[in-house]
Amino acid sequence: MRKVLVITGASRGIGAATARLAAERGYAICVNYRDNREAAELVLNDIRRAGSDGIVVPGDVSVEEDVVRLFATVDRELGRVEALVNNAGIVQRQMRLDEMDGKRLRRVFEVNVVGSFLCAREAVRRMSTRHGGSGGAIVNVSSKASKLGSPGEYIDYAATKGAIDTLTIGLARELATEAIRVNAVRPGIIDTEIHASGGEPDRVNRVKGTIPMKRAGDPAEVATAILWLLSDEAAYTTGAFIDVAGGR
Repeated sequence: MRKVLVITGASRGIGAATARLAAERGYAICVNYRDNREAAELVLNDIRRAGSDGIVVPGDVSVEEDVVRLFATVDRELGRVEALVNNAGIVQRQMRLDEMDGKRLRRVFEVNVVGSFLCAREAVRRMSTRHGGSGGAIVNVSSKASKLGSPGEYIDYAATKGAIDTLTIGLARELATEAIRVNAVRPGIIDTEIHASGGEPDRVNRVKGTIPMKRAGDPAEVATAILWLLSDEAAYTTGAFIDVAGGR
């Protein structure tokens, strides 16, 4: 039986890699995106080539109405969601805290934290046995930044990922008797477009020497960990973290 999976921010990077791998494993997938429909459609094409069902749904996860509409669309077009990957997240340009303004801080926290809470809420309302659901799994995409702090670059992003770690622990315990598992991956330096968003497209080459494995990770390596946490092989795993960071 296929399972319905929602992946936020799935048009690129880790989200796109997760969608492609999930398609190979038989999931029906909702590819959520905010702006780049063309990229989302390319991911959808790959999903269909793998023989799976999929849809693309636009929406800003920081906007409650968009999140409600996203899950309602999945209900209508794919069926009740059984898996969620809270992947959508942003960074802003690298700078120190004393250079940041409130607009930046609010945006980063709204997308990275509020968005994850809202999507988890909608998933719980559908998955939880308390609400008549049959269970499911949530994987939050955190970051090693939650432990390292990202000083001089984006401590606001790092702080949001600390919040995601706490969400993972608390929600896992809240839902442990309602057939929902909640876990997280903490990627390290992964070769994606997010570094360009921070103003340094070549950041991977600058920092890879600080990684014990001396290389950046590939999005597919993170996707593999995510799919394991979603799978029945992780049936007794909740409130757990997998660091995919090359030993950093």
